[in-house]
Amino acid sequence: MHIPTSMIEGSVCPVTAAAAAAGVAAAAWAASKSVSRPTASRFAAVSALVFAAQMVNFPVQAGTSGHLIGGVLASALLGTPFGVLAMALVLSVQCLVFSDGGLAVLGANILNMSVIGAGVGGLLAGGRGAPLARIALAAWASVVLAATSCSVELAAAGVIPFLQSAPAMLGVHSLIGLAEAMVTVAAIAAIAMLPAGGKSESVRAAVPLAAALLIALVLSPFASGSPDGLEWAASKLGFLRESAPAFLAPLPGYSFPGISSEVLSTGLAGAIGVLAVFALARAIPLARAVRATR
Repeated sequence: MHIPTSMIEGSVCPVTAAAAAAGVAAAAWAASKSVSRPTASRFAAVSALVFAAQMVNFPVQAGTSGHLIGGVLASALLGTPFGVLAMALVLSVQCLVFSDGGLAVLGANILNMSVIGAGVGGLLAGGRGAPLARIALAAWASVVLAATSCSVELAAAGVIPFLQSAPAMLGVHSLIGLAEAMVTVAAIAAIAMLPAGGKSESVRAAVPLAAALLIALVLSPFASGSPDGLEWAASKLGFLRESAPAFLAPLPGYSFPGISSEVLSTGLAGAIGVLAVFALARAIPLARAVRATR
């Protein structure tokens, strides 16, 4: 659901950027006040897992694909404030390193998938330790709410009226949301089986990181090449715009320059992205502040 360069222009961009900044700042404040904080390694590993999961597009219907947003997954594993911050970091790396989502609309993408997807979705889920049924419903709702927000932004920018885009966007993203719910519940159930507390916390960080590297190296090169939900709706309704990115990213389109094999190029770029997200999440001041609950 990453909004690409030049799909949305004008005053909507600074407004959504301000809203996203306010949402992320609120999450950072809530995280600093939280009495239940993940370890820095776990925060970084979950962030890396969300990055890798978003690389794998899966078929939804004929000629359409979707990918995990991962907002509720991050919030359920880390706590809602930390889920918002993890998603904001992932989206920033995707934009700046891989040209996935336009720079001018980074605020809109963070608003939709981090503040709404992880923030509102996390609140609906009930945070860490919530029942899986509630998490599944929240994961589905997070995708639908993010798609609704995107439709509002498209209308506000004068791209297409809300009543024209919303039916197509909500129709396809309702299906994507079902997959989001299933994958989210499966991942949380699997991680819940890992030992907790003491030295086992390193295992709870190592497993998501290992899974992220496996997904990036092995699964991402074979992801569906069909348009995602937003691209499909844009093509169907005639507002798909092709434009050059505002800057040259190091690994555009999740490919490693100079490698002719698409499988190797995508896998290597994905692995670099996983490690970059993990390293950045460990390096930022927030990660130094997180600690295991005592």
